[in-house]
Amino acid sequence: MSQDALRSETDTGTATEPADSHPADEDVMVEVRNLRTYYEDDGLLGGSPVKAVDGVSFDIKRGETLGLVGESGCGKTTLGRTLIQLESATGGEIRFDGTDITELSGAELKKWRRNAQMVFQDPDSSLNDRMTVGEIVREPLDVHDWKTPAERRQRVKELLDTVGLQREHYYRYPHQFSGGQRQRIGIARTLTLEPEFIVLDEPVSALDVSVQAEVINLLEELQEEFGLTYLFIAHDLSVVRHLCDRVAVMYLGNIMELGPTEELFSDPSNPYTHSLLSAIPEPDPTADKDRITLHGTPPSPRHPPDGCPFSTRCPARIRPPEYDHLENELWTQLNTLREVLRERQRAERSITDRIRELLGKETRFGTIDEIYDELFGEYDLPPEVESVLEEVADHVRKNDETTALEIIDDEFGSICDGCEPGTGSGAEADPVEPEYHVVSDSGRRSLCHRHGDEYREPDEVLDERHRN
Repeated sequence: MSQDALRSETDTGTATEPADSHPADEDVMVEVRNLRTYYEDDGLLGGSPVKAVDGVSFDIKRGETLGLVGESGCGKTTLGRTLIQLESATGGEIRFDGTDITELSGAELKKWRRNAQMVFQDPDSSLNDRMTVGEIVREPLDVHDWKTPAERRQRVKELLDTVGLQREHYYRYPHQFSGGQRQRIGIARTLTLEPEFIVLDEPVSALDVSVQAEVINLLEELQEEFGLTYLFIAHDLSVVRHLCDRVAVMYLGNIMELGPTEELFSDPSNPYTHSLLSAIPEPDPTADKDRITLHGTPPSPRHPPDGCPFSTRCPARIRPPEYDHLENELWTQLNTLREVLRERQRAERSITDRIRELLGKETRFGTIDEIYDELFGEYDLPPEVESVLEEVADHVRKNDETTALEIIDDEFGSICDGCEPGTGSGAEADPVEPEYHVVSDSGRRSLCHRHGDEYREPDEVLDERHRN
């Protein structure tokens, strides 16, 4: 990661405007501000909600394609579905041409939905095999009582021709078509009401590579012909780089970085973006490429970290000054221990586990000695670290993970754990919109404490940590 990538263009290193603001002369179609989509626990006693989308802000300009990338389960599809109100927002605003559509209902919402549609990932499950292609594509026209039945049939046949199908396909059934053709049917259905905005939820991921190229080319042609605006959700970063004007990188319900496509791919700023792009395969097996391996798994969206969303896996996580000398592998293992104890703290002990503990027998939780042997068995621990770990172990043996975690946080914690890179905190009743660091002249923004002058480190130090 270059030093320029971690440098803010402002004196404070923090953008005071919204996370993706544009000059007044740019035509912004979609404005999303502090959007949150939570799923409440259906249990009798309730519980912590799943924070699928947790304080997201960005704009989409008219006629552009905004890419949305990230690991599986990060909230990409939920965000897309919330934008067209297939999911209800828990908080925040979604403004289309100045109208907050989260406040629409009934006839107003039905009328608005003509302007926003979605192409789904799986063309097999998104089409009804009991309906003909003509009935499937015509259905939105029937729902909105568009003109006469004869004009509807004519409109459908024209759309089939537009997406590369034959007009005689009107009377056939979905199972008679290939995967690429079924996706074309879904695209035709999406275009029936002449929408301005379309969410493309991984529209080519279920298709063969050759067919993917055909569908991507079709989407580009349709965008130019009809003046469409896209939110393109995808895993395939090469497709995103080819199709999108700007890219938003998502992790655990948060936008970590957002900016122009080529700039973001060639010089990523956020540690998570850097890690994600390093996973792109190189066609040349002899190419010298530093792969960044992330340890552990993403935290549960039901219990996200209190600080930076990426803090539990970040290779550039800020250390307390007194532990700067620790080798990177040992520092990673200390972070892993924290996450193991957090999971143990949240896990409910069954009656069987409690009885086995009283009898001195092994439970499904394992012992702290086993955990330590797994994490630290091959390391020569410094005395100051060993003394802290012994104190932590004493509390874990008493099933007091809460105190053990407090000791770890006090000794090895950092600003990354304590607060978000901005002003917001997901634990608040009405979370404040986080403030992003501006990291380039183009207005690219990133959510990371490392962009601040106080925590910036030399290039060689960061690069070494990323490699490990």
